[in-house]
Amino acid sequence: MAATDRSFSEVLQDIIGNVREIVRSEVRFAKTEVWEEAAKSKLSAQLICAGGITAVFSILFLLLTAFYALSMVMPHWAAALTVGFVLALTASTLLTQGMGRFKKLFPATETTVEIKKENVEWSKQPSK
Repeated sequence: MAATDRSFSEVLQDIIGNVREIVRSEVRFAKTEVWEEAAKSKLSAQLICAGGITAVFSILFLLLTAFYALSMVMPHWAAALTVGFVLALTASTLLTQGMGRFKKLFPATETTVEIKKENVEWSKQPSK
């Protein structure tokens, strides 16, 4: 059967089948891309968790320092301020590094965006 012998409904069914396959392929590709990006973000998540835990400990140490260590050499307020500042600085550094890595990993799913743009351009072209 030649290409000109096909009925309109057969051609339409082929077009619909092709569009379905394109959509399925796009969904599979997007899923794969998301999983790859999630695997890359493991270290960033660990840094953020470490920063959060350090922040909690900084609060605890601020309270403990006010009760225990301050009665020794320096005034109570100076020792508490010193310990609290060091822990807050550590927490800030860890959180900043973790967030910086996340921003580098997820600028946008550029490959998916480009493919979608190509598909839109392709669909706008007049048929020959």
